[in-house]
Amino acid sequence: MKRVYKQVAVAEVEGGWGVTLDGRPLPTPAKLPLVLPSRALAGAIAAEWDAQADEVKPQDMPMMQLASTALDRVGPQRQAILEGVAAYGASDLLCYRADHPRELHERQAREWQPLLDWAALRYDALLHATSGIVHKAQPEDSLKALRGALDDLDTWQLTGVQNATALCGSIVLALALFEDRIDAGTAFDLAELDASFQIERWGEDAEATARRASLRADLEATGRFLALLKAA
Repeated sequence: MKRVYKQVAVAEVEGGWGVTLDGRPLPTPAKLPLVLPSRALAGAIAAEWDAQADEVKPQDMPMMQLASTALDRVGPQRQAILEGVAAYGASDLLCYRADHPRELHERQAREWQPLLDWAALRYDALLHATSGIVHKAQPEDSLKALRGALDDLDTWQLTGVQNATALCGSIVLALALFEDRIDAGTAFDLAELDASFQIERWGEDAEATARRASLRADLEATGRFLALLKAA
């Protein structure tokens, strides 16, 4: 897609904030009105569009992508999205520790358990850790509590939490990022703890380097998106 616009601006619209290209309101890919909940998010999206050169590259506009996801997919499919995110509670990454080596098991316990303890206190959602890959059933009351925490999120917040959950494989890490308990860099470190341990021992190939760089960038974008929702 070639850039055919010259001026990008933020505009106050009914229900929130929008972005204009040469004075025309910018829609979502599904042609819905792009009505944003904060001026800060609108400003970030406007900056992404303004930074485009001759070719408009959607992959270089993560705030626009997340906002479009919220309006085009998460809003219309809220219940299905909720169910999908809540399902991670039954097999959260932080609950599954390695059998061996012992050093990895101990590192997982040291780094992951504080977040499980936090979730138990914050949401009354006690999740039990286990070793190995055999599934461990979690208390139904805890899973309901996590679902309740998701029910309290609006469409925009749920979009960020859903994205972080999918990236990390952990609803606990996603909620901790949303609650500012951890930042995006810490979320990456915790989600990639196993991979980082293996890299320390055996090194890292180019494919793994690229995957981890992409994951880090996506998590940082998600963290920024959540922060912009809270900004004025």
